[in-house]
Formats: sequence, C-alpha cells, structure tokens
Amino acid sequence: MAVIKTHPIKIEGRWKSGVALDLHTTSSTPIGENEFGHMQFETARPEIAELLYRLKNRAERAAAISIIDTAVAFLSRHRDKFDVIVPVPPSQQRALQPVIVLAEGIGDALKVPVLSCIATTRPTGQLKNITDADERREHVKGLYQVDAVQTRGRKVLLFDDLFRSGTTMNAITDILINPGQAAVVRAFTITKTRSNQ
Repeated sequence: MAVIKTHPIKIEGRWKSGVALDLHTTSSTPIGENEFGHMQFETARPEIAELLYRLKNRAERAAAISIIDTAVAFLSRHRDKFDVIVPVPPSQQRALQPVIVLAEGIGDALKVPVLSCIATTRPTGQLKNITDADERREHVKGLYQVDAVQTRGRKVLLFDDLFRSGTTMNAITDILINPGQAAVVRAFTITKTRSNQ
C-alpha cells in the first residue's frame, strides 16, 4: 500500500463535516506568455495533487493507485460515518473519468457501495470559468437530480476529486438531503484550491 503524506484541510458547506486531503497547489508563479499569448505558470503541488494532475490531465491511470491507497488509509478511520459513496458527476467528457476511477477504487477497498445516483438535467459546463458566486449558484440551480430510492436513510460520503468553491457539492448535498432523504451527508475530496474562485 503506497500511502502519501498529506495535510488534511476542513472544507465547509451544507454537509455535516468535510475534508480535503491536501491543497491542489502550493504556489503558482507566472513565467511568461506562450506563442499564443497565454500566460504560463510554474506550479508547485503536494505529492497527491501532482498524482491527481497526472490522472486528470494526462490520463495516467497508474497515478490513481497511490491516491486511492492514501484516501483509503484516511477514510478507514472514519468508516462508521458513511455506508455509501456518491461521486459528483463529471463536468466534462474524458476517456478516463478521474472522479469515477477514484470513487470505485476507494469503494472497492473499503467494501462500500458506490452509487451513481446523481444525474444532470442538462450539460454542466465548467464552473471553474465562472468566478462570480451568485452566477455559480444560478448555474447549478436545477442542474442535479437524485434517485432517492438509493439514498433514503443512507449515510452518504459525497466525493469529488477537487474542491474549489463548494457550489457543486452544496447543490448536490441539498438534493441528497431533500428529496434524497439521506440520513447524513459528509464531503470528501482529494485536493482543495488555495482560493475559492
């Protein structure tokens, strides 16, 4: 088991409790524009965030192994607090979906069912391109629906790979509780951005 040293951070939201295993970046320094006029950055990341970057941006499936092992080591101490894992639906189409790969790996290791019980009512788009908090909330209004048959009375661990503003996870928490009738919702992510933009 390849467990990475992390620095867990509390994440606040409508859920009962929430944790990100580490920061997504520790620094990001501008190093000049590329040939297309886009600013380039020298970015430093914690080890688990670097693996997540490789999984998400380079589709390196092997990078998931240590992420899963580290998440399992952390979550196994809190195993009594959840009986299902609900992954946040991916916001873009990828050949390899990091959120699903990680959720299924964690679920398999902990012997916890992973429920794909959240559906989107329309294409989601990328929230990271919307910086205004009110605009973000408007964007997710009515976006998610839940299969309450799967969540009624359950202790849910809502899982995403990256926590930015919490807009998506808050919207999903709301529908997990009502109409989903989950007994409790806790939130867990691999990394958290330094700012909420």
